[in-house]
Amino acid sequence: MVEPTIGQLEIEISQQIVNLYNDRLGKSPSQIICHFFDTEIVISLENSVTQAEQTLRKGGYDSLAEQVRLYLDKIIKLELKSLIEETIGKPVLDIVTNTNLATGRTGIIVVLNQLAEVHNLECIPNKSLNNLAD
Repeated sequence: MVEPTIGQLEIEISQQIVNLYNDRLGKSPSQIICHFFDTEIVISLENSVTQAEQTLRKGGYDSLAEQVRLYLDKIIKLELKSLIEETIGKPVLDIVTNTNLATGRTGIIVVLNQLAEVHNLECIPNKSLNNLAD
């Protein structure tokens, strides 16, 4: 079996996320940026907010829109975890998400226990910069 390249995995994850958002939320993000960084995957979604959330915000129900998004993110996280594990063949330790309803952007950080097995491992940026806070 030929191992995929890191770019192929990033494209596959992006396409899977488009399908997931379309199936579950009825709206696909307009743009997805997905990159591996050592044992993390960083994903940025543009225009990920649903029409219902936008309507709630326009009607002055910002806190309700935020609450709806929190529940949607909880549901999406479980499915996102499964699709990423299936795509890369490695377990996901944690997923951190945040959506800014005002800008329509969602950020996702996926933490892995180990690197994905890819043909071009050297293309994954390594976070071995030690402790940047020092």
